[in-house]
Amino acid sequence: MVDLEIGERVEHVATITINRPDARNALNAQVRRELKATLEAVETDDDVRVVVLTGADEAKAFVAGADVAELRERGPIEQREASKRPRVYEYVDDLEKPVIARLNGHALGGGCELAQACDVRIASERAKLGQPEINLGIIPGGGATQRLPRLVGEGQAMRLILSGELIDAEEAREIGLVDAMYPPEELDEHVYDLAESMATKSPIALEFAKQAVRASSRMELETGIEYEAELFAQLFGTADKNEGIDAFFEDRTPDWEGR
Repeated sequence: MVDLEIGERVEHVATITINRPDARNALNAQVRRELKATLEAVETDDDVRVVVLTGADEAKAFVAGADVAELRERGPIEQREASKRPRVYEYVDDLEKPVIARLNGHALGGGCELAQACDVRIASERAKLGQPEINLGIIPGGGATQRLPRLVGEGQAMRLILSGELIDAEEAREIGLVDAMYPPEELDEHVYDLAESMATKSPIALEFAKQAVRASSRMELETGIEYEAELFAQLFGTADKNEGIDAFFEDRTPDWEGR
């Protein structure tokens, strides 16, 4: 239920596609297992520098949410077991490589949370996003109560989570839940242009830059600045730093080694 392509669209870019169109790409146990295994595979693949995460277009959805039938059968003990970390959200969040969410359709509930765990979210104009869990008598359980306020502010997060309201891609962009929005026929062009611009950079610099930016919402300012300075200094011991500067002076494209 999870497909992987590496380098087929852009060199050094992996595309992970959740392919469960009969259920609008909903996250059931099998999808979660396969997605974790696929993320582990791309993490250790030195040929992959950037990941695009999306849903099968046939479903007209990125991920329509969790599998509600599975939720109905669980009690507190079963749900605590299912919620043990790391879950797919942490697998995406913790990936050393940049992850772009290609939001080709609805991203609801767990699907919206999966998008929030990505580094950049690019949406089709047809996409809808939201956290409708409150309509089922529950709350978001995949990180939205923590990640969403950091993306859109506490007030907007409260509005979406407490009402269960779905919003379109344009509004999602306005409040900061989506970083860019394009017509469906232009979505791939822009997603893969961005992925390519990242994939041409040093793999180790991409990793450190991602770590530093992520730290900005998880550390106080002074601690974060110290963390950035330490990562910056560590890069001065890499071959890629010397290669990047040499290529700059020689007016050529760098040949990154990733070390």
